Amino acid sequence: MRRLGFSLFRFRAGLVSILLLTGCALTPDYQRPELDVPETFSAGRAQPINLTQGDSIANLGWWEVFEDTQLQRLIRSALLENKDIDIALSRVAQANAQLTSTRANQYPFFDITGSVGRGRQTQLLAPGAGVENSFSVMGNLSFDLDLWGELSRSTESAQASLLASEAVQRHVTLGIVANVASAYFLLLDLDERVLIAQRTVDSRQSSLGIIQSRFEKGVVPELDLNQAQIELAVAEVAVATFQRQMAQVENALALLLGRNPGPIDRGLSLKEQQLLPDIPTGLPSELLRRRPDVVAAEHTLHAETALIGVTEALRYPSLSLTGRYGAVSSELSDLNNSGAKSWSVAGNIFAPIFNWGQLKAQSDVQRARAEQALYAYEATVQQAFREVADALVAVRTYRQEYLAYRRQAAAARNAERLSQARYDAGVVDYLEVQDASRSLFAAELNESQSYQQVMTSLLELYQALGGGWMPESADTSPRQSP
Repeated sequence: MRRLGFSLFRFRAGLVSILLLTGCALTPDYQRPELDVPETFSAGRAQPINLTQGDSIANLGWWEVFEDTQLQRLIRSALLENKDIDIALSRVAQANAQLTSTRANQYPFFDITGSVGRGRQTQLLAPGAGVENSFSVMGNLSFDLDLWGELSRSTESAQASLLASEAVQRHVTLGIVANVASAYFLLLDLDERVLIAQRTVDSRQSSLGIIQSRFEKGVVPELDLNQAQIELAVAEVAVATFQRQMAQVENALALLLGRNPGPIDRGLSLKEQQLLPDIPTGLPSELLRRRPDVVAAEHTLHAETALIGVTEALRYPSLSLTGRYGAVSSELSDLNNSGAKSWSVAGNIFAPIFNWGQLKAQSDVQRARAEQALYAYEATVQQAFREVADALVAVRTYRQEYLAYRRQAAAARNAERLSQARYDAGVVDYLEVQDASRSLFAAELNESQSYQQVMTSLLELYQALGGGWMPESADTSPRQSP
């Protein structure tokens, strides 16, 4: 009796020790890698930018940056209907379900089984055997002890994967907002180019009519007539080219909106779009938490790091506990009888021996994957800073280009007016008028395109800083329109 009591004591002490070991992870907790984050954003040879936290334009919602109400409607429509966002949201739901499934492994499983049977053994083996009935109802309890943190690390990895998928969804949303706005600005630029080209066609048709009349009267040579016809054809080709491009951009924008190809309504004209005088960027360190692609890369690194603990745990013994309780009888009415009760308790231990090397190799594979995720995270951060630097340079230089093109267009308009007057007075030949008209046409097109590039560069900076996806409410769902 004393020996039995001592054995039970040792069993209980061993069980308590095992329970105390449950959840003991074999790898350290995840720590964010230390990165070389610059103190200021680079903007080429311009003066260094040094702004305080909270100044960044990325803290503004896209509906505060884009004041064109039609553009706002298009963006809302895209956030509701775009198929890429639908796919990203579905992946978030998938990751959430995977987390729920993985987390469940940390808790006991309870199942109920029941069976009904009727049969008879062969008389040759069991003489006199009759028909026998069998009824049973059993409750089964099973629990895998998380000795080395395998289950908790699996849950940690699934949680990080969910956060990564949510960040990817925000990254997709940010990209859709930027693509819609960029396509809209290009569409407005093409509207302006069509107007310029059509205005040039009308002007050159009028000039051609005058030259045709003068040629028929023998006032001007046929060369002047041919040159006027050439310049008119150039403008007509430009109209057709810009109209084709406009239709293609409208179709691309319709796809972003989740629609079939078709025309797109406009709001403000290109020149009516607001040009922000100053673009505050905020601190570079804010980029690590604001840009969703950087956030997604870090959560992916976290998920892969946690899986190292899972693969390490596979190399060590595992313990599972099972219990069964129920009733078994030959008559259905006897299941409530105390004599029909049946129960069992068991502990199962599994320890790998001959496949130790294989399991170590699997752990090495996962360590390599985590290392790759680390490099991908670092590369994503560097790419983020590069995009901000490129956008800052683009904003500064495109502004300078636009101002120069605007001055050029103003001078070209005056030169075209003066050359036409000189030609009408017979002071110069038609070649000077042709050159002035060609210069004006190119200058006005460049002025429009450069303004569109300024707006696009502002948009690219806004996107590079990680702005544009936050909704007005606390709910970050992109399906909620502000």
